[in-house]
Amino acid sequence: MRGEILGFERRRRWSDEEKLGIVMSVGTDGATVTQVAQRHEITRQQIYAWRHDLKNKGLWSPDAGALFLPFDIPENGVPAIADTPTFAAPMAVELRLRNGRSLHFDSNMAAVALTQLIRAVEAV
Repeated sequence: MRGEILGFERRRRWSDEEKLGIVMSVGTDGATVTQVAQRHEITRQQIYAWRHDLKNKGLWSPDAGALFLPFDIPENGVPAIADTPTFAAPMAVELRLRNGRSLHFDSNMAAVALTQLIRAVEAV
């Protein structure tokens, strides 16, 4: 019986800090899981597995790096956002409402449209 060696197996060891850095880079500057995986020469599934493992170890939270901005919506008006930061590029925003629902929208969404959206969702 004859065998051939076609290549070498490449198994890398990643520390929790390295894994966390890779997982946290998803979404930074709009980077997708696929782009981050390609950049580090790993599979998308590996990133998802690391997320799960790091979450179980208490090292990663989906809300990590979240920016919370308090704002009030007057009865007849536009939301007044306190200390609004300026972002160079649009960012994904998640807004959690009192009724338990969440809205996902782009950071460059007009305040008037956002107000109308919030009112529509709360009216349901």
